[in-house]
Amino acid sequence: MSRTRCVRALLATGMLTVFGLAGCSTTDTFEQPAPVPEIESSVEFDQVWSMSVGDGHDDEFLYLTPLNTGDILYAASADGEVYAVKSENGKVLWHAELEDRIFAGVGGDNDSLYLTTREAELLALSREDGSELWRVSLPTEVLATPQSNGRLVVAQTTDGRVLAFDANNGEKVWQYDGVVPVLSMRAAAAPLVGGDVVIASFANGKLVALSAEAGQPLWQYEVGEPQGRTELERLVDITGQPLVIDSAILVVGYQGKLALVDIRTGQEIWSRKASSLYSPMIGDGNIYLASANGEIAALRGSDRRELWVQDRLAWRQLTQPMVVDEYLVTGDFEGYLHILDSTDGSLQGQLEYDDEGIRVPAQRLRNGNLLVFGNSGDMTVFELRAVE
Repeated sequence: MSRTRCVRALLATGMLTVFGLAGCSTTDTFEQPAPVPEIESSVEFDQVWSMSVGDGHDDEFLYLTPLNTGDILYAASADGEVYAVKSENGKVLWHAELEDRIFAGVGGDNDSLYLTTREAELLALSREDGSELWRVSLPTEVLATPQSNGRLVVAQTTDGRVLAFDANNGEKVWQYDGVVPVLSMRAAAAPLVGGDVVIASFANGKLVALSAEAGQPLWQYEVGEPQGRTELERLVDITGQPLVIDSAILVVGYQGKLALVDIRTGQEIWSRKASSLYSPMIGDGNIYLASANGEIAALRGSDRRELWVQDRLAWRQLTQPMVVDEYLVTGDFEGYLHILDSTDGSLQGQLEYDDEGIRVPAQRLRNGNLLVFGNSGDMTVFELRAVE
């Protein structure tokens, strides 16, 4: 399958952002998603509790991932509804109705929650009751969840600027201006914000480490190198947040590679060719990856040897797979949840959850249950249970 056809499929889903691009044809053919597989389920989703969070993504192409802090979940909708709920039973602790349209969130630290608005503002709310603490203007829109280390709040704009603000009052501390291509995905990786370093991922395939104190670049690593004659062929976005593994980070890019990089120096430890729009997942010593073409692959962590590939969900725009005991759970663009056996990739169960689709990856809660947030705003906690 050609790389061009892969990009055309993404173009058809509305995932591309254009900066001054002209002359693109919209009549090209693209890969059709595989039909929902017919399987005999051996594992099912057992609902623990469920609620509705406003209008969810409200037909916007957003990634409003709930913030899981352990005992409490914080969730927001595009139409400005914000909830704090007990993760165990879904009890609402507080509910705020903002007058803003929300574009990204929810980020947070011990004191505050952070969201960005359609009007390109960074908004800080109290974790105690959702009241507004401060807000500041941003140069342009932000689609990636703002991140904080308790001292700094870092937001990354769609045009490649990384901005750090004082978490106490919103005062701007520093700004780093990255470079973005004329065409990029309408999705972005949230920055990693540590005590001393900020790791930012860019649409040009670059991973950049910045000093948390002053925003000065410390090192740069190339996850993907643009190739081809057209802007579509040259897409190398990094849209999945890197994973921290001890003193290294695991990162993957679109039409690039999966790589383990030393977080202190930016030196590559290992890499292999890969193409994904989603963060990799680690479990039982293996790496699980949802590829851009809808295949899910398992790699042995010690030597990256491919253990299995599941291709029956091809082109279904799968979310990052989540490890739940001996299973993997992923969502798709039609709102189905799929359960895979982590040992061989076989499909073990499915549920038609949200007819508006699922874009946000499922999250594992402290007690082992699974949090799912659909595009319509349905938020549910499930247990996985063997079919009797």
